[in-house]
Amino acid sequence: MFFDTDCGGVVHNIAYLRMIETARTRLAATLGLSLKQMAETQLFAVVLRTEIDYRKSAKLADELVIHGKLESIERVRFWCSFEMRRKSDDLLLITCRQSLALVQMPQGRPVRLPEDWLDKYAHLLLKSPKSKV
Repeated sequence: MFFDTDCGGVVHNIAYLRMIETARTRLAATLGLSLKQMAETQLFAVVLRTEIDYRKSAKLADELVIHGKLESIERVRFWCSFEMRRKSDDLLLITCRQSLALVQMPQGRPVRLPEDWLDKYAHLLLKSPKSKV
């Protein structure tokens, strides 16, 4: 969009984060955390950390494709990763990782990830150094 760019037609760095936010919201819905479900249960996925690498710039009128995935899970925290590419040549523009936790409102307390996640995503479970195998 025009409002995502500077006078030279280069996409602003903050605009990428807005696009990642949209992709993360869609990814969360596939994981059972739709906006409607979060509003009903008052259990929200909250961003704890964002790591982003700006590799190449997108320009005005570039069509961008964002792929997001659940990268790893722990007891309370989980990581999602994203890649943003230019559609015309598949050039990698952005890589991003975000750490999130589920927080029960209005108490504002973190809660453990749902039990079914431990089954569905067991292959993504990070073992803590203290845990026994």
